[in-house]
Amino acid sequence: MSSMLKFTICFIKQADKILLLNREKPSWMGMWNGVGGKIEPNETPRESIMREVAEETGIILETIEFKGLVTWLVDGIRVGGMYTYLAQLPDNYAYETPVKTDEGILDWKDLNWILNPENRGVAYYIPKCIEKIIHESNCHDYRCVYENGQLIQFETDEVHAGIEYITDHRSLEEQILGRYFEEARGIR
Repeated sequence: MSSMLKFTICFIKQADKILLLNREKPSWMGMWNGVGGKIEPNETPRESIMREVAEETGIILETIEFKGLVTWLVDGIRVGGMYTYLAQLPDNYAYETPVKTDEGILDWKDLNWILNPENRGVAYYIPKCIEKIIHESNCHDYRCVYENGQLIQFETDEVHAGIEYITDHRSLEEQILGRYFEEARGIR
């Protein structure tokens, strides 16, 4: 598995609410974020997110939609990324929250609450991309640049949905993450 694109994240939607996890562990400790985790050896990103959702929530998803990547550069030196997914639960699916788990606390959050500019408790990238993830059919690379723990730059580019299945991880990293190396050279 790729050393840079080694995580998955899923936003589980029901009506106008998103199931978020207030994380007890780094990264994003104490912040509300989607459900996900690290891709295991010999596991595809899709297999990883299906496993992570089941482990962290107990929800067995029947369908999931690939929405692109969230990629990042931190303090000009660290590049990483995660495969991003959206799952839609039927309105009649009962999932009572809050739920305390080993990872943190799961709770349904209204989309307006997530997007409120006064809300400082959501992972910084989510308000920048959640509406595209939910409402647009295309996939995107949501590029985040962080300095000193703050999101200082955010850009979005459309990407082909087929990138989820690229097995040549070196090629994918060069294509998607290579620009960060160029930006890092300019930052230093």
